Amino acid sequence: MESVSMIDANGGGGADSDGTPMLIKVANTDPPPQPSPSAPPSSTEQYSLEEPGGDKGQSDKLAVHLIVSFRYICVFTLILPLGTLFVCFVSAYVFQPEEIHETHCRVYNVIPSISAITGVSPQRYLWRISIALHVGPRIIIAFVYKNFYRVLIKELNDLLNMKKANYLLKIVHCLNIVEISALCCVTYVSNKENYPIHEKVFIVFMVASLSYMLATLKLLKVLHPNGPQTAEEETSLRYKKAFFALSIASTVGLILFFLKHRFLCHDLAFSWFALCEYIVASANMGFHCTTMLDFPTEDFLIAKNANRYRKKHASISWKLD
Repeated sequence: MESVSMIDANGGGGADSDGTPMLIKVANTDPPPQPSPSAPPSSTEQYSLEEPGGDKGQSDKLAVHLIVSFRYICVFTLILPLGTLFVCFVSAYVFQPEEIHETHCRVYNVIPSISAITGVSPQRYLWRISIALHVGPRIIIAFVYKNFYRVLIKELNDLLNMKKANYLLKIVHCLNIVEISALCCVTYVSNKENYPIHEKVFIVFMVASLSYMLATLKLLKVLHPNGPQTAEEETSLRYKKAFFALSIASTVGLILFFLKHRFLCHDLAFSWFALCEYIVASANMGFHCTTMLDFPTEDFLIAKNANRYRKKHASISWKLD
């Protein structure tokens, strides 16, 4: 007789009681013959389980409809806004130079801001579509990280560190959601339509983004007081620190040049502000891109009847709770 066990699908590479790092495993409880190598099942293959005393026709079936590499989802989440931003910049710079270089000071300007190139038509529609497609995976990734960190917190031995980590986890998750929400607002409320609201939401986005990076680094420090345990974790942490430092330096320059442009109307001040803005956006994308290093082999699974084989004691890490 066969039984199917669900392994913790939190993106952290959870394992079953026998230590096998698999998402779905079919285990044969009767002495099996010598296994032969076989290819992994496709995303449409069905696993069947016959319950004791049940009829074969009435057996439950675990139907895997879709398996997508979580790494691919992260790559898509990064490339979509980055590629769209490049298209908007080139097309607006070539076909609408007067509109994107216009400032309230009427000074010489070379580099347009992100708000300028995504605030003109038709670039604004392309940018809004890309952000709409970008937000869905970002929300999923936010909940995956939340439950991934939950599992790491349970492995801590110090009660004080567990409380501190749980507190930091709540902050990290809330800041992540605020950042995603602010990104939506700053995208759909352009500077040409409502500049005061656009400016305030942009400030919220910047503060939430930098705070999220800092809180994440603090949380990782509590979770790994002795440093990263694997080479992948060490690489991920190193990139996170580098992108956070780059974001801080670029933000300082962004504020400085914005004040020079707003109050002193210096030539090219707005161009330097725009350059810092592009660096901040790139560093933000790079920080979130480290998800590929945190979840290098995990998969996103859509299956039928998966809840019938979930262990009672397993962490339901994929649940958006």
